[in-house]
Amino acid sequence: MIVKMNKYSFVVLTSKRDEFLQRLQELGLVDVTTAGWEPSENDRRVMMDVDRYKAAIAKLTSMAADARYAGGVAYADGDEAFDRYVAAEEAVGALQSEIARLQKCAAEAEPWGEFDAEVIGRLRNEGVVLHFFTAQTGDYERGVEEWSKSYTVERVSDVEGVSHFVVITRPGEDVMIDAQEIKPLTQTAAQARAEIARLESEVASWDKVYANAVASVALLEKTRGTIAEQLDFSRVARSGKAEAEGALTVMEAWAEVDNQAQVDAMLDAEPGLYYIKEAPTPEDNTPVKLKNRWFASVFELIGSMYALPKYGTLDLTPLFAPFYMLFFAICLNDAGYGAIILAVGMALYFKGGKSMRQASWLSMLCGGATVLFGTYTGSLFGMSIPKMLGYESIADSPFLDFQGEFFSLALALGVVQILLGMAVNIYMTTRTFGFRYALGSLGWFLLLVAGCLAAALPMLNEAFVIPWFTTSSPAFYAVAGVALVLMLLFNSPGKNIFANIGSGLWNTYNNITGLLSDVLSYIRLFAIGLSGGVLALVFNSLAMGMTGLDAGLEGMSVVSIILKVILASVILLIGHGINLFMSTISSFVHPMRLTFVEFFKNAGFEMATRTFEPFKKQQDK
Repeated sequence: MIVKMNKYSFVVLTSKRDEFLQRLQELGLVDVTTAGWEPSENDRRVMMDVDRYKAAIAKLTSMAADARYAGGVAYADGDEAFDRYVAAEEAVGALQSEIARLQKCAAEAEPWGEFDAEVIGRLRNEGVVLHFFTAQTGDYERGVEEWSKSYTVERVSDVEGVSHFVVITRPGEDVMIDAQEIKPLTQTAAQARAEIARLESEVASWDKVYANAVASVALLEKTRGTIAEQLDFSRVARSGKAEAEGALTVMEAWAEVDNQAQVDAMLDAEPGLYYIKEAPTPEDNTPVKLKNRWFASVFELIGSMYALPKYGTLDLTPLFAPFYMLFFAICLNDAGYGAIILAVGMALYFKGGKSMRQASWLSMLCGGATVLFGTYTGSLFGMSIPKMLGYESIADSPFLDFQGEFFSLALALGVVQILLGMAVNIYMTTRTFGFRYALGSLGWFLLLVAGCLAAALPMLNEAFVIPWFTTSSPAFYAVAGVALVLMLLFNSPGKNIFANIGSGLWNTYNNITGLLSDVLSYIRLFAIGLSGGVLALVFNSLAMGMTGLDAGLEGMSVVSIILKVILASVILLIGHGINLFMSTISSFVHPMRLTFVEFFKNAGFEMATRTFEPFKKQQDK
């Protein structure tokens, strides 16, 4: 359900504006329009500070699990904690960069063994220059004899097929050989490692600062909230329109109808303020807030990934929520996989905190639905439940033959959801523009319902035949005739008959092609559910076939059985893990696509461009 809003227009003395906004912020029930706000240079700096504090809090929160940063003492305030943290980050960052450079130097110096850089320098001063080269061992062995005719060549080491060697020359003499020369070494690997150890001890010396910063996360949160609050206040204050040469400020705001008594009482007591309260109009960019019962509210998480419904339209969340849960279960289609999703949801509920409650309930509902549907189709981690219960085939059992029967059921589900969307569209068109503007859509709805009852139901099951309503019955022709009249003659109210017929024929072409495409999209439910089940079966067969366990345990030693069971378990864990990951993503995404594209389109969904965000203190958010 979309929460009803009141629109407020404020005219306040500019000299009293900040005091008024402070009281409005403390009330925390009003969303002030800030569409015309342009951040100043100071606002931009504050925004950067908010982001820096947010990043610091996120990193320190992740560091809290490390024992090295336990037992810290909180700083006096958030500003000090942030400054100390930033100083530690800069110092540790510089040290880690130097450590990375030295690690590279140590790796480069390792093949050259122990040497003295000062001795190399003295040799150069005395007329002996050492050039350091590397080459593939094969290239070195093919070329060393030729190189030795012109230079003194000495191999130092061979490491992983690469020869490291030295060429000795006089000062100023160029070395012309087919090998890669490296820059002169300044320290040995041992010297580099010693320097690395010293720098790492310096890095460790900052652990106490980090520990104290970790203990100050609550202070950092408070300071970040204060800074964000100041930014929010500046944004609201600067968004007002100056009138009467700046003496007055005009502002627009919104509040929930349910809270109007509190809002009105505060505004009535405000000196230097004049306000108008009115109902929103279709031309207003009214902010949207949803308020649903528990079940539908869980699925607001899904709907918000696309958009909230426009104010004045219908909240489709309660209508698509049962379909999404069912579609998820169909796509995953395995009781074992569903139990894992259910367990993950329960873990999120108890361990994830309040921020994860909505996601945890969504996981539990979809996982629970998958357990029920997977049990109905007789699938448990790719194994057949009917066979485990002793049935010769699934046809002889009370379970659903998914592969043999669900193709047509998937299309039927699609038709049901599309018809529901069309019914919603007819209702919204009637409510907004009047019933006569919905007559064309009503004609299509009647024709499709009549076709489904007379033709589609018998195709699903002969027992569903309605004797007095078949494709050859007068009742069917009567309904179809009424539908055609509405489609062709009443689709464009106010226009002449020829314009209506032309428009109706064009709509017929578009609707037939569009509806056919929409219904066929629901085949994805069958395809995804079938592919996941086949992959699960393949991994089971692979595990049993590769280990020979499918032939039985007769004649195997205890050790052999244990090894084969371990190998089969590894294959099953990896295989089912991959399948569960891929199937869960598909089960999450494809029902969402069917909801957002097929259902929302046929329901005439209009998206909101603004959500309801009350102007309030940060600690209240």
